[in-house]
Amino acid sequence: MKRLVVGAHYGLRDWLAQRITAAIMAVYTLIMAGICLKGSFTYGAWKDLFAQGWMRVATLLFAASLAWHAWVGVRDILMDYVRPDGVRLTLQVLVLLLIASYVGWTVQILWR
Repeated sequence: MKRLVVGAHYGLRDWLAQRITAAIMAVYTLIMAGICLKGSFTYGAWKDLFAQGWMRVATLLFAASLAWHAWVGVRDILMDYVRPDGVRLTLQVLVLLLIASYVGWTVQILWR
């Protein structure tokens, strides 16, 4: 008997997204660790660092990766453990709005 596989096949895409976003966050963390090990924790040094376009883009990429990584994880937890459809949908919408507001806040901080 041949097994018929149906569905949207989100599993592989989400698994891959989690791995890629984790790699991006790891690289950013290593870059920040290297910067922090150099010393200079003055306001001026941090202001100069984040005035550079590459650092703003890297930080935004980190924030977007963190948001996507968090969304996939929280969505999977909600799908696994919250059975009533209305409650699950409500929680998913609230989480999406919260994550979107965090990314928007990051953009505002970086390009204010």
